Amino acid sequence: MLHHLSSSSCFPSTAQSLLLLPRSTANLRVLLTMSHDASSSSSSSRPLHGAAAVAVPSLGADETAATADEAFRRHTSPGLRRGGGGGVAVVWFRNDLRVLDNEALVRAWAAAEAVLPVYCVDPRIFAGVTHRFGFPKTGALRAQFLIECLEDLKQNLQKRGLNLLVRHGKPEDILPAIAKAVRAHTVYAHQETCSEEILVERLVHRGLEQVVIPQGPGGASNQNKPLNPKLQLIWGTTMYHVDDLLFPVSNLPDVYTQFRKAVESKSSVQNCCKLPPLLGPAPSSGLDELGGWGSIPTLESLGLSVTKAEKGMHFLGGESAALGRVHEYFWKKDQLKVYKETRNGMLGPDYSTKFSPWLASGSLSPRYICEEVKRYEKQRVANDSTYWVLFELIWRDYFRFLSVKYGSSIFHLGGPRKVVSKWSQDQVLFESWRNGRTGYPLIDANMKELLATGFMSNRGRQIVCSFLVRDMAIDWRMGAEWFETCLLDYDPASNYGNWTYGAGVGNDPREDRYFSIPKQAKTYDPDGEYVAYWLPELQSLPKERRNFPGASYIKQIIPLKFDGGHQKKDQQFNRQRKPNNIYRRQK
Repeated sequence: MLHHLSSSSCFPSTAQSLLLLPRSTANLRVLLTMSHDASSSSSSSRPLHGAAAVAVPSLGADETAATADEAFRRHTSPGLRRGGGGGVAVVWFRNDLRVLDNEALVRAWAAAEAVLPVYCVDPRIFAGVTHRFGFPKTGALRAQFLIECLEDLKQNLQKRGLNLLVRHGKPEDILPAIAKAVRAHTVYAHQETCSEEILVERLVHRGLEQVVIPQGPGGASNQNKPLNPKLQLIWGTTMYHVDDLLFPVSNLPDVYTQFRKAVESKSSVQNCCKLPPLLGPAPSSGLDELGGWGSIPTLESLGLSVTKAEKGMHFLGGESAALGRVHEYFWKKDQLKVYKETRNGMLGPDYSTKFSPWLASGSLSPRYICEEVKRYEKQRVANDSTYWVLFELIWRDYFRFLSVKYGSSIFHLGGPRKVVSKWSQDQVLFESWRNGRTGYPLIDANMKELLATGFMSNRGRQIVCSFLVRDMAIDWRMGAEWFETCLLDYDPASNYGNWTYGAGVGNDPREDRYFSIPKQAKTYDPDGEYVAYWLPELQSLPKERRNFPGASYIKQIIPLKFDGGHQKKDQQFNRQRKPNNIYRRQK
């Protein structure tokens, strides 16, 4: 995203060498791997729930495939017929790496005789850096997840008579050349809402305008008049369609509750679009000119590497895995009925749905989740927990619509409300937060989980955000950009929407909360199970001391702004107890 008006920084020159210069990207990629190694190995301590990483979903390959096939069967309509259009339509896959409920794909099939799915491996995404602070744009864990999504997408397209053309380069260069080679009349894609993605759409549109497709046999029209391929953008990223809102997005309420009540009472969620049994054929000519179908990148070809996770969760990329996770969580493990009671957990795969990585990559449709919730409510039970999954999806919709209403201001320091605050960009403080070495176990455990797995619980994200912006007073954009690097489920609207809320600069002035670490620890990790899992050096401590370890852990880098008296108790404990086994800082 072109998040900001300026790329200047207030870092001193020593910090710039680490955070801003282009070569810092390689350094940070190494840091990601090193941090992952450090957090996922311990020869002297036994993890609380076993050493191996837990696959999400945990279904076997055969069960995953059978679950996906059943979902496709329910959403396939043999009676569907093409709309009579001729020629070739291109489908530009972006953050919609799925076949089921992909309206751009179905529209292209209906409007043409042949369909060509395309994915562009954009170097700005896979090898670029974040806008202001120069972190890797896409960390190795998310890159691997996306590679798996592409592999699964290719297989699912092949099962339905198509394939996936993969090209390395910028979409504005690649798509016009492809449209010319296959004589495509339209490029279909799902519409994005944030500035960088919108800019690429504009550049693609401009490039297509320069392409002239001569008409004749095999063209899109019986007329001989040449045509320019057009870019057809389709809304398909939210549960509630933008056209079904009762107000223009420019009039979107600034309070989530008002938005939620409006859509729940006056709007309805559209059904998933039905699929034909086959989506082919692919174009009969032009592919040789393009050099064939191309290949999905590997981590090595992208200049990345990742160490196999030894603990935590390992998310499997792809639409089939996404459909498998919905089946596993809703139907096999029957966890949906208790979601509201368990959603604030932090340890293990089943305290929450874990759908977010697939939603962010577009491997999973929010409308499909909604349909499955409704089916579950009919066949098993409807309660507060089943509703709460939809409640969270409405939050996701809300952030997406907010990104339309407020544009690039969600990336600005003052946020949509242009709040004037004094922020620090202290490198030492930020690096202690980023590396999980603040001296506060709850913060450090969450940050180490992020480095090791690319995931963090919703509760954890709120806590580490509050600590960075409230206790450390660090520029919230540094945290947002680091999340942009690390998260498997990164999408700009949700990430920056949540960070502006956490920093108190969001559109809703009431969202300005402080999360007390001692209170959060006692409420959500009372036995220190979570922190001991990610910080093995705490496992030998009594449960009540794991979140308050005193001198048995590294020194706290700053005092808390509001600590409810726990800071004083820790200081007294440190003076009274001679440390025996202190985890020392590495020089």
